[in-house]
Amino acid sequence: MPRIGIESLLKGSDRRSIGRSNEVARLVLKQPKLFPQLIASLWHDDPSVCMRAADAAEKVSAQNPHLLERYKPQLLGLLAETEQIELRWHLAQMVPRLKLTAPERKRAAASLRHYLDDRSSIVRTSALQALADLSQDDAPLRIEAKELLEQAIHYGTAAMKARARRLLKQFKE
Repeated sequence: MPRIGIESLLKGSDRRSIGRSNEVARLVLKQPKLFPQLIASLWHDDPSVCMRAADAAEKVSAQNPHLLERYKPQLLGLLAETEQIELRWHLAQMVPRLKLTAPERKRAAASLRHYLDDRSSIVRTSALQALADLSQDDAPLRIEAKELLEQAIHYGTAAMKARARRLLKQFKE
């Protein structure tokens, strides 16, 4: 059987399209040994490949979060350094699925706070969600996340306001 090139399945010039990322996610879910190829594609030179790899990795990790653990240092590094909008919002979805130590959670939260200033409403909304998710095991972060959610209700975009209202209900439960 020929080696499947994840990267070749993710290529395409239109960054507005997820291309074959759903197909890649299904393939990796069936063959988890392909996950390293998928993760490696997050650092590809082609931004379209990175975006589609992030989309597929997020979908795979939603069903199998343990696959991310091996890549925790790299993902936290990418979370801090990437400027690509599509990578940011997908990383914000994936990082809370990691088993983080207190220092790692602090590092992730710092990156996500920076995302709250992103020009993309999707990135800002994803960052709010991620901060709320990370705060579940961190009382000081939970206080800060609640304050950020309350601010988002007053000053955020429509998407941020809606997400903040939903998340604040969970904080009261």
